[in-house]
Amino acid sequence: MKVNLKCFSTLVNIDTCDYRDSTEYDLDDGQTIEDLVQLAGIPREDVKIVFVNSRIVDFDTVLSGGDQVGLAPAVGGM
Repeated sequence: MKVNLKCFSTLVNIDTCDYRDSTEYDLDDGQTIEDLVQLAGIPREDVKIVFVNSRIVDFDTVLSGGDQVGLAPAVGGM
């Protein structure tokens, strides 16, 4: 299944997770946000907020094909 990943602020990496256009990842059924973060090479401790389809979720959330995932670091007063 395919999901799209978009990163913000210090998590942005043009090759693995951009903020302009989302980066497409091909995952197996049953994979989670945790799996996607590892696949993208992003240290879990660097991610403060995870969004799936504009809703805040946890790292154990199981993804579905077509999901739009956003990752944000701790910034400012977070």
